Amino acid sequence: MYDKQTVRELIRLYLVTDRPLALGRDLEWVVSEAVKGGVTLVQLREKDLSTKAFVELARRLKATLEPYGVPLLINDRVDVALASGADGVHIGQSDMEYADARRLLGPDKLIGLSVESIDDAVRANSLDLDYIAASPVYLTSTKTDTAAALGLEGLGRIASISRHPVVGIGGMNLTTAADVVAAGADGIAVVSGIMSADDPCKASARLIDVMRG
Repeated sequence: MYDKQTVRELIRLYLVTDRPLALGRDLEWVVSEAVKGGVTLVQLREKDLSTKAFVELARRLKATLEPYGVPLLINDRVDVALASGADGVHIGQSDMEYADARRLLGPDKLIGLSVESIDDAVRANSLDLDYIAASPVYLTSTKTDTAAALGLEGLGRIASISRHPVVGIGGMNLTTAADVVAAGADGIAVVSGIMSADDPCKASARLIDVMRG
C-alpha cells in the first residue's frame, strides 16, 4: 500500500484520458505534454477498444510515463492492468468489488474508487483503498452515467468524513479548481480541460498554479 501522503501528492493533478477529446492528436503526445506541465497521475479510460488493443495502448502509455515517474491507472479493467503492468486501477460503484480487485492485483498496486454520495463514502471507509474520487462535483458532458452533482457542499462533507485522500472529478477546470481544493479535496481529476487544450502542457501548469492559489 502507498502511504497516504504519497497518494495525496499523486492525485494532485489527475488526468483521465478520453481519445475523442484529444481532437485527433496522438494520445501519448497529449499525455506526455500534460505530464511536463504538472500532471501527477494518469488514468487510461477506454470503453470501445478491444481487450487486445486496450492492453497494447496501456503498455505504450506506461512506457511513455515511466521516464517521468508518473503512475498509470486503468479504468475498470483489472485484467488490462495486470496484462499491461499498469500501477493500478480505478473502479466505480458498479465495477469489480474492491476486495476482488485487491486480491487479484496484490498489495502494492494503487486502487481508487468513485463515490457518488455520503453513503458511498462511509462504506469506502471500511475498505483499504488508496483514494476515493468524489463524482461528480459538477455535471459534465464527458461522463453522463453519473449521479446528481455533489456540489462543493457535498464534496466538503465527503472530504470531512473520508479516511482516504479525496480527488474531485466532474467539471474540473481553471474556474472550479481552487474552490474544489478549498472545499477539502486533495486534488482534481481533469478530462477535457487538458485533453482538448490547445497546449496540454500549459493547461496543466495553469491548473497547478490555480490550485496553489
